[in-house]
Amino acid sequence: MISYKTNVPISASQFIELLKKTTLGERRPLDNMACVEGMLDHSNLVITAWDNERLVGIARSVTDFNYCCYLSDLAVDETYQQRGIGQQLIAETEKSLAKTCKIILLSAPQAVNYYPHIGFKQHPSAWTKLRNE
Repeated sequence: MISYKTNVPISASQFIELLKKTTLGERRPLDNMACVEGMLDHSNLVITAWDNERLVGIARSVTDFNYCCYLSDLAVDETYQQRGIGQQLIAETEKSLAKTCKIILLSAPQAVNYYPHIGFKQHPSAWTKLRNE
């Protein structure tokens, strides 16, 4: 049985090991421990999914809890996918937010068809800028 926890600290190593078991890992700086530690340290809403003591999923967000919540990482171990864990991670995230708060995310290419299926609407004007470009 999968259990869900809110803002339970995890180590950068645990996070990296989980991301390595997902397609999201290829787009995250897994070889930069300081960056991954900063990602965790400065997130203010982290929902984790556990199979006993094994971390199998995460929804990592930065939010003001009232207007917007940027769900920056939604990852489920590939051997645990298709069990509703991702949807439950989102539901647990929503429980922590005011009803007025919208969830915003950027989809991994492999998940672009997943989000409409669970109620997300595509926004036509999202922009990103890397500071080193």
